[in-house]
Amino acid sequence: MKPDSMFIISNRRRIRLSPEDILYVQLAGRRSVIHLSGGKTYETYTAIDELAQMLGSGFIRADRATLVSAKSVHSIGKKLELINGETLSFTRRRKRELKEQLRAGRRQIVQELAGSDAPATREEYRRHYASYDRAPFAFTDIEMVFNEEHAAVDWIFRYGNEALAALEKTPLEQLLDHSFGSIFPNMDAKWLRVYERTALFGETLEIADHSPEIDTNLKIICFPTFRGHCGCILFDQAKLQTVRGQAAP
Repeated sequence: MKPDSMFIISNRRRIRLSPEDILYVQLAGRRSVIHLSGGKTYETYTAIDELAQMLGSGFIRADRATLVSAKSVHSIGKKLELINGETLSFTRRRKRELKEQLRAGRRQIVQELAGSDAPATREEYRRHYASYDRAPFAFTDIEMVFNEEHAAVDWIFRYGNEALAALEKTPLEQLLDHSFGSIFPNMDAKWLRVYERTALFGETLEIADHSPEIDTNLKIICFPTFRGHCGCILFDQAKLQTVRGQAAP
């Protein structure tokens, strides 16, 4: 089990942290450096073994000096690839064991997401997001899809407005309740990592990049909605105008 909160001493201050916000912990000399989602870090003299006990089963030991949250790991290859783009080394002889621990950690995450308070039907989603129906910008609520390894691999459009259909160049009826990968087989993984961070860590993120699926430069703002979901506001960058503030005369 993972505790709701924990306390550490950092820079002579007592700090309260939520394990849900921790990406990984690494030793740096005699100190343990705690890395949070969003980029903030805390240094503490609390031993990494003690931190492992405090954090619980949602964290796995990558090597003697590294403790990583199972939900922050995107994949295991030559290194641990995190959902924020960082990579961490691990003890190679423990790769199989790490994969098993990662599966168990992800299984727990997916089970926790199963109790989501999200609407149950398309009509309930439509009523919940009715104020977005005629919005002049594209908006969607998406639900993450996990494979048999309990890894995020795709997402399903649960709500979308007509502006979304126009931007995606696909009728709304063909978007709703369908996965992105089933509509656009050439799915670019960069979007998945951003949505994964928002859905699992509750981060509000912005990404601006080219979408080869619709051959459009997009700006997307993602924010958490329901557990395992994220809301996305999408813009065609070619139609955005930047207004810079001017000094008063």
